[in-house]
Amino acid sequence: MNLHSNITPELATWIENQQMFFVGTAPLAADGHINNSPKGGESFRVLGPLEVAYQDYTGSGAETVAHLRENGRIVIMFCAFEGPPQIVRLHGTGSVNLPGDPRFEDLAEHFPENPGTRVIIHIEVTRVTDSCGYSVPYYDYKGNRDILDKWSQVKGPEKLDAYRAEKNQHSIDGLPSFDP
Repeated sequence: MNLHSNITPELATWIENQQMFFVGTAPLAADGHINNSPKGGESFRVLGPLEVAYQDYTGSGAETVAHLRENGRIVIMFCAFEGPPQIVRLHGTGSVNLPGDPRFEDLAEHFPENPGTRVIIHIEVTRVTDSCGYSVPYYDYKGNRDILDKWSQVKGPEKLDAYRAEKNQHSIDGLPSFDP
């Protein structure tokens, strides 16, 4: 494993070429559930040597938001599924930026508009590592799924708000995530 002082330009380029990443968070409680979520699409941006952000889309759960609101700890992992093997992990402190917040509007300028965006997660990176990834298999990228985009478009803003109020108020451990 290699420890880097920041996200180098080479690592930033490599990250931008990945089609998928994983988000890991955990509550403080020892018996709480650890969360690991796969993400994709045009949703991740390197904003600086120790700063990244991603669009968090509407989903059936809200573990990441609840965990970040409780303790801020987060790790992002990228794996090379094609080309030379490599794994990159970005550890840091994340913040939740809701639509309507001034920080959300500033961050949203870095992303394509998406009807399913519920928040933008901003991360101050405190640790950057890469490792071999020799055991990560090859996968062929065929394209992004558009199911969530179409679902969000059909629901529209009001029904998305209602869905989030029903499904996204608490984590599976009962931590608060989104206000109704």
